[in-house]
Amino acid sequence: MNPLKTKDILHAKERIEGVVKRTPLEYSQRLSKQYKANIYIKREDLQPVRSYKIRGAYNFLSSLGKEECKRGVVCASAGNHGQGVAFSCCKLKIKGVVFMPETTPRQKVDKVQSFGGGYVKIMLVGKTFDESNIEALTYAKKKKAVYVHPFDDYRTMAGQGTIGIEILEELPKVEYVVLPIGGGGLVSGVGTYFKSESPSTKMLGVEPEGAAGMVCSLNKGKVTELEKLDTFVDGAAVRKVGAKTFKIAKQVLDDIVTVPEGQVCMTMIELYQKDGIIAEPAGALSITALEWYKDLIKGKMVVCVLSGGNNDISRYPEIVEKSLVYQGLKHYFIVEFFQKPGELKTFLNKALGSTDDIVRFEYIKKTNKEKGPALVGIELSKKSDLQPLLTRMNKLDIHYKHVKSNDVLYGVLV
Repeated sequence: MNPLKTKDILHAKERIEGVVKRTPLEYSQRLSKQYKANIYIKREDLQPVRSYKIRGAYNFLSSLGKEECKRGVVCASAGNHGQGVAFSCCKLKIKGVVFMPETTPRQKVDKVQSFGGGYVKIMLVGKTFDESNIEALTYAKKKKAVYVHPFDDYRTMAGQGTIGIEILEELPKVEYVVLPIGGGGLVSGVGTYFKSESPSTKMLGVEPEGAAGMVCSLNKGKVTELEKLDTFVDGAAVRKVGAKTFKIAKQVLDDIVTVPEGQVCMTMIELYQKDGIIAEPAGALSITALEWYKDLIKGKMVVCVLSGGNNDISRYPEIVEKSLVYQGLKHYFIVEFFQKPGELKTFLNKALGSTDDIVRFEYIKKTNKEKGPALVGIELSKKSDLQPLLTRMNKLDIHYKHVKSNDVLYGVLV
C-alpha cells in the first residue's frame, strides 16, 4: 500500500496556494512536430525559485507546529531544495541552515542567500549532496532542529505532487508524463496523484547515466548506493534514492530510462537557441528522454516536467563542449610531430579535410628530441568526417592517440 494519499497532496495544494506559482503548461510546436506527438512542457523553471522544489519545501515548513518553528530547520541541497527552503524560511519567518556541496554552482549558492533574506545560514560541506546530507543530519540532531528532507518525506512528496493536480486540471486526457528523477520525491508525489485520479496515464522516469540511483535500486530490488557518481547533472546527482520514495516509485513508475550527460547538454542548447528556455541539466532530463521514448509516444499526448532553470552562465562553455563531443563533432588527439620545419603544414594540408577545423593546439618544442607531442582538438562539420580523417593520418604515417572519454586525460580536457 502507498502511504502517500491523494488527500495529502490536496492539503498541500491548500497550503501552498497564493505563495507557490501555478506554472504554465505550454504546448511545444517544435517538439510535437519532431516526435509526431502532442508535447506539452510544464514550466517549473518559472517558479519564484526557478524550480519545483519550492512546492515540497513550503508544504513541509508550513505544516510545522509552533514549537518546531522555534527550533529552526536544517536541510541539505544541491541547490534547488535549498532555495525552496530559504524562500519558505523567509516567508514564514523561520530560522534555517542550508548545507550544500562545495561543488554547487555559485549561482545557486547566491540564490539561496538571496531568498533566505537573513533567515538562512549556508554551510558548504562535502563534494556531493550525500556528504552534505550527513553533515546536515548531524547538525539537526545536535541542535534539535527540524530536518527538511529534499525528497524522502511524505510532506515533501505531497508538495511536489501538486504538479500532478495542475497538469490533470488542464489536460484530463494526458497519456504520458515524463519526470526527472534524483532522489525520487517528484515521481512519488506526481505518480501517486495520477495513479489515483488518472490510472491510465503512464509515468515515465529519466535519470542521467552518471547518477542512475533509481535504476540501480530497481534492478537490485532494494535501495542501493551508487559506487560512482557523476555530479554534472547536479539537480539529480544523488548517490542513494530515498527508502520511502523507492517503495512508492516501484508502484507508480511504468518505465524508466537513463540518458547520457552529453545528450542532456545538447537538449539544453536546443531549448535555449530554439525556444528561448534556460534549463539546468536536471531540468532538461525529461525532454532529453523523448528521443528514447519516440516510438512509444508517437500520436500520444505527453507532458514533460521541466523541473528547473537554475543554470550558472559560467557552465555554458562546458555544456557546449560536452554537446559537441556527444554528437561526435569534436575530438582530441595527441599527435607526435617530427621537430622539423613543415610538419604542421603537412598535417594541415594533407591530414585535415576541407571542413575540419583545429580548435585547440598545444605544443612546446623540445630542442634535444627528434619528436614532440602536441594536443590537437579538431571540430568536424559532421560525425561521418571522423573516419576519413583517421584514414588520412594513417596513410601519412602520423603517430597519434585518439583521446577517448574513458581516458584519464579526457577529464582534464573536458
